[in-house]
Amino acid sequence: MSTQSDFLVGLAGSVGNMDFETIYETELPRIYNFFRYRVGDDQVAEDLTAETFEKAWRHRERYRADVASFATWLFIIARRLAADHFRKQRPIVALEEVRQLADPQTLEEEAQERAEFKKLSDLLARLAERERELVALKYGAGLTNRAIARISGLSESNVSTILHRLTSHLRAQLENDYE
Repeated sequence: MSTQSDFLVGLAGSVGNMDFETIYETELPRIYNFFRYRVGDDQVAEDLTAETFEKAWRHRERYRADVASFATWLFIIARRLAADHFRKQRPIVALEEVRQLADPQTLEEEAQERAEFKKLSDLLARLAERERELVALKYGAGLTNRAIARISGLSESNVSTILHRLTSHLRAQLENDYE
C-alpha cells in the first residue's frame, strides 16, 4: 500500500525529518472514514482519528519502513484504537449518522433510502467483529485487499474470499427482503 505519505517518508530519509503535516492531510480522510464505518458515530470517529495521529506523532521513531508502509502502520494504530474503544463499550453501528445526503429527494425516495439503510445497518450489526472490521477497512477506508491483509494478518486471498462472501450474503439478504 504505497501512498503519498510513504513517498514523503522516503524523501525525508528518516521518520524524524518527515513532513508530518502533509502526511496528516493525505491520510486523514482514509483514517477518519475507517472509524466512521467502524464505530458509526462522527464525533467518536473524529476523536479516534485525532488519537491515531497523536500516537503516530509521539511514537514516530518506532516506525520501521522495512516492516510496513507508513500508511499501513497508521491503520495498525487505528485498528488497535478501535479495538480498545469497543473493549470499553458495546459496539453500536449507527450507519444512519454516516449517511451523507446528496440532493434533496422526494419524500418517497428518502423513505425508501432510509429503509434500505436501516436494513443494511441491522445486517452489518449482526456480523462478527472481524467481518465488520474488514468491511470498514474495505468500504470505509477504501483500502485494497493487499493492504487489508497486511493490517489484519490474513492472506490476501482470504480477505478477498471473506469480503466476496460477505457482500454476496448481504446483497442476497437485502434482495430477499424486497421480493
